[in-house]
Amino acid sequence: MPDLVAVALPGGPGFVDALRRIWEQGDAVLPVDLRLPPPARAALLAAMAPSRVIDEQGEHGLEHGRPVDDGDAVAVATSGTTGRPKGVMLTHLALAASARAASARLEVRSDDDAWLACLPLSHVGGLSVVTRALLTGTPLTVLPGFDVTAVRAAAAAGSTLVSLVATALQRIDPRWFRVVVLGGARPPEERAANVVTTYGLTETGSGVVYDGRPLDGVEVAVAADGEIRLRGPMLLRAYRDGTDPKDAEGWLRTGDLGCFDDDGRLVVHGRRSDLIITGGENVWPEPVEARLAEHPGVADVAVAGRKDDEWGQRVVAFVVPPAGEQPPDLDTVRGWVKEQLPAYCAPRELVLVEQVPRTALGKPRRDELIRQHPVRPARP
Repeated sequence: MPDLVAVALPGGPGFVDALRRIWEQGDAVLPVDLRLPPPARAALLAAMAPSRVIDEQGEHGLEHGRPVDDGDAVAVATSGTTGRPKGVMLTHLALAASARAASARLEVRSDDDAWLACLPLSHVGGLSVVTRALLTGTPLTVLPGFDVTAVRAAAAAGSTLVSLVATALQRIDPRWFRVVVLGGARPPEERAANVVTTYGLTETGSGVVYDGRPLDGVEVAVAADGEIRLRGPMLLRAYRDGTDPKDAEGWLRTGDLGCFDDDGRLVVHGRRSDLIITGGENVWPEPVEARLAEHPGVADVAVAGRKDDEWGQRVVAFVVPPAGEQPPDLDTVRGWVKEQLPAYCAPRELVLVEQVPRTALGKPRRDELIRQHPVRPARP
């Protein structure tokens, strides 16, 4: 039976060489996030049960390793959750289907294009750049992480394609590349013509909907309750524990809510769990965050819902003020939001924080903010 091999190496040629070697041996790869503190890393390895680990000291055997199924290529730990890590098992066939469909949509030419990987390789958004390049024979540069100087140098050296998140996009000139693939958190409303927005999950092996249109071979449906469902050859085989989240017909329930616009494009509202229902009105955090981010007294912000006896939930703004500047008060925040959004979107609670915890792909950890900060009286 093939093994699962953990790779705890920084992004670069060494990681790519290790991945190639493991695949040639018929085994599967578990990329390890090097930023994990020792307890979190131990929990990851215990849950994923690799048989070996490759790090900068060499290759080491591990106890209690469990085999994987024939055809499994990678196990990717899901992010943004608490408790026991959950691994997504993606097969070689799924990775190949994803690589072909994405490359066709982006009109990738292996003779002219070159991929740059600068997102964390422990997440599907970064890892899929590597696997896509390898499986299509497209030249590839892999960086240890996102660094503006290194990204610009890679572009000058010939990289034409890059995958980024919104926070990274804000720090570069998109004209450095032929195409910028944008995933993770909500994209900016205004973006360059060569920026392609994507929607997907770890369970879909990276983005499967580009600029609202599904990739070839991908089916998208919106259920009566508004939940987005996906089906296609690039979906996961199962989770590491053997459970399969797909139904009998191969549909994956995403947990995201959305709709189709008048042009038939998919519009993603957000995670069902992120929806705030206050006074009977639905409030999605991201439009409120986008508006608050425009205020000069807000350096960073996340919005979440907190239980409220009167309103059911109340909108809470977690604001990081600019260094050395006076933060806005609640009245200012409410007024600012109500200038562009309905009054029920205006926060009823303001919490000043030092930072907004985010996933590696830039998504706010809303549940963590609610847990970290005590309940405050609701504003009438």
